[in-house]
Amino acid sequence: MALKPDRIELLTDVSFFMSTTAERGGVVSVVTATSGVGVSMDDGNAVVAYAAAVSGSKPVGVLLNDVVNLDLTRQHINWHKDETQVGGKVTLLRQGQVTTNMLVAGTTPSAGADAYVGVSGLIGTSSTNSVKIGQFLSAKDTDGYAKVSVNL
Repeated sequence: MALKPDRIELLTDVSFFMSTTAERGGVVSVVTATSGVGVSMDDGNAVVAYAAAVSGSKPVGVLLNDVVNLDLTRQHINWHKDETQVGGKVTLLRQGQVTTNMLVAGTTPSAGADAYVGVSGLIGTSSTNSVKIGQFLSAKDTDGYAKVSVNL
């Protein structure tokens, strides 16, 4: 579990699709730079993913769904776990607060420190070639979770 349920969702966005499996709690970036991406709610070019490299990534929000690849002829999506099928719409947090363990390895955040997107959608404190997504509201707890204020 990458997100704890104690979160504040001030602004969410449901205009993007995700074509790979992913665990919720990390920062997703736009995959394509095609003009018109995300203009309409059913724009197939509006695809997000966890960025493989920090440099050049364009973060758009924190992923609030688990993206799974299930054989839907044998079982159904578990709505109680807030799952969505690969290729489907995902919910992104644009403004609000989350408690996540999707942190860059070795990161030691402190309350008030700036939060930046890292490799694979992880959140860290390094600003090198990275985009600021908000600020930390706590240090890491014993389970590796930290509270982050997101403003994208």
